[in-house]
Amino acid sequence: MKARLIYVVGASGSGKDSLMAHARGQLANETRLVFAHRYITRAADAGGENHVALTADEFRSRRQAGLFALHWQSHGHAYGIGIEVNQWLAKGITVVVNGSRERLLEAAILYPELLPVWVEVSPEVLRKRLQARGRENAQEIEARLARQPASQSPSRIGKVIRNDGELRVAGDALVELIRHHGGVALCA
Repeated sequence: MKARLIYVVGASGSGKDSLMAHARGQLANETRLVFAHRYITRAADAGGENHVALTADEFRSRRQAGLFALHWQSHGHAYGIGIEVNQWLAKGITVVVNGSRERLLEAAILYPELLPVWVEVSPEVLRKRLQARGRENAQEIEARLARQPASQSPSRIGKVIRNDGELRVAGDALVELIRHHGGVALCA
C-alpha cells in the first residue's frame, strides 16, 4: 500500500491532540508511520499538543525560506506543517498530521493520497472542553461554537470519528483507521 497523508481535522477542543497522542503511543513501534509535529507561534507549555514553538519572526523566516508544506493563521496564531512530511512520504512512510479544515482542499490537491479524518464532538461536550481548557473567555467560546465552516457539509470526503465519550474508544478507532488506511501492520 502506498504511503498516505492522514489529515486529522476538527473543531478546536474536539480532542484531536488527545486522540493523536493515544494513537502515537499505540503505534510507536510502527516503522512505516510517523506523527508530524506542527510548528506554532504558541508557547510550548500552553497545553494541548506536543508542538514546536516558534516566535512570529521565526515562523515568518521559515515560511519565507519555503520550509512549510502547508501553513495558515487561526485564532491569533500561525501554524505550519514542515516540508519534512514530503521526504517521509517519498520514502513510503505514512504521515499523520493535525491539519486545518480551511486548508483541506489545498492539502488534498498537494497530496492525492490524503485521507481526511474528521473528529466530531457534540456542541455540549465541546463547550465543556473549551471551558476546562481555559484559553478563551465565555464570549470567545460561544463564537467558536457558532462557527460552522463549509467543510462541515454532509458531502465531505474522508472518515469520521466521534469523540464524545471515553478517549480510549475514539483513540482506538483512530488507531484502527490508521492501521487500515495507512498501510501499517494490521496485527499489534
